[in-house]
Amino acid sequence: MENVKWITVTSPEEGAKEVYKVIEEELQNNRLHVLGLATGSTMIPVYQEWIHSNLDFSEVTAFNLDEYVGIGADNPNSYAYFMKQHLFSKKPFKETHIPNGMAEDLDKECEEYEQQLNAHPLDIQLLGVGENGHIAFNEPGTSFDSVTHVATLTDSTLDVNSQYFENDEKIPNIALTMGISSINKAGKLIMVAFGEKKRAAMEKLKAGEVTAEWPITKLLLHNDVLVITDLQID
Repeated sequence: MENVKWITVTSPEEGAKEVYKVIEEELQNNRLHVLGLATGSTMIPVYQEWIHSNLDFSEVTAFNLDEYVGIGADNPNSYAYFMKQHLFSKKPFKETHIPNGMAEDLDKECEEYEQQLNAHPLDIQLLGVGENGHIAFNEPGTSFDSVTHVATLTDSTLDVNSQYFENDEKIPNIALTMGISSINKAGKLIMVAFGEKKRAAMEKLKAGEVTAEWPITKLLLHNDVLVITDLQID
């Protein structure tokens, strides 16, 4: 699996520094114009590292992986709010794109988002992984050919993500997400995974068998993947 490079770190903060090194090098060499971003607690140290640096994203267009359906960008539980809070309000980008979970026609919103992605090919896509191996909101069993689509979230994902919801608001069970095919079109993938709860997914990736039951394994078919984890995977 020469296409997958593994870096093992001792902490999320050290992992964030490894991501930073890649982003800095790509920016300095004028190879980073379109960047795919992710949300969730895994990304907070990564974005902290960026905002406390001199990285300049003013010529970079950003695309986020996903968004919940039915909650607006001003809702603290939305991914648009997360991105504004943790990155966009502190580091200006040329453009930022996040699926609109309040769109009247969700299928049309997905279609238009995919068109935008095709018009602005991703140089790098940053990824986290769910405990069940999902990438973005592509749950187990999602077609590897999937493009941006409306996804129904599994109970496993809802259980994990509900802890982040404030004010006891009910977590939506539907989201808009880039598809597995959309993600794999990126020039480079950076997978970041911290903590024991991610071990099963990372072991599946390391095992080298591609299966739809573990969406993370589709990364094995990409030709340039960097995995940064604090887990020792044999």
